Amino acid sequence: MFFPYGDDQVHGGHRPLISYTFLALNIGVFIWQLIEPGGGAFTMRYSAVPADILALRHWDTLVTSMFLHGGFLHLLGNMVFLWIFADNIESTIGSPRFLLFYLLGGIAATAAHTITDPFSPVPMLGASGAISAVLGAYLVMYPRSRIKVFLLFLVLIPFRVPAVLFLGLWFYMQMTSGLGALNGESGGVAWWAHIGGFAFGLASGFWMRSNIGYRRLRVR
Repeated sequence: MFFPYGDDQVHGGHRPLISYTFLALNIGVFIWQLIEPGGGAFTMRYSAVPADILALRHWDTLVTSMFLHGGFLHLLGNMVFLWIFADNIESTIGSPRFLLFYLLGGIAATAAHTITDPFSPVPMLGASGAISAVLGAYLVMYPRSRIKVFLLFLVLIPFRVPAVLFLGLWFYMQMTSGLGALNGESGGVAWWAHIGGFAFGLASGFWMRSNIGYRRLRVR
């Protein structure tokens, strides 16, 4: 198994304040979920339910659901990816643009999940849709960056792989799982939220690459 733990960093650029704020916010909200009174009423209210969204109810959950998580491992996996990939994007495009991009990526992800399972009463939660948008933009903007990963083979072996290979493999896994989910094999994961977020990130990455002078920055 492969576990990412870092990447080549952008040299210069903007301070990634929003990325780190989102990290803290996700962790803080998860702590509240653990201690909240009412048996999870807060989590249920602010998770996104496709059937409710299509019925024009609780549209605020398009945003609030991306700051909730279903368990510690769910949170940990998302925060590792947010930590690795988001700061480079924000350093390149600046905090106001990154804030808008991240939120729109999460909304696009929830919309994709809703379209593929429109009448589902099952709540959806997690930052992975928005983070998938970050991954899509990263692939376009920094395909030659190297991702630091651990290979678990009896012991942890550190090495680096090109971002285009790491993220290409990641997306392939989402697509195969997403196609399986159309046949009822989702395993409780909103695969199409990942796919929709990634597609939004790809499109946004091409736009940002053309309209923002990111070539002035270099990874190292």
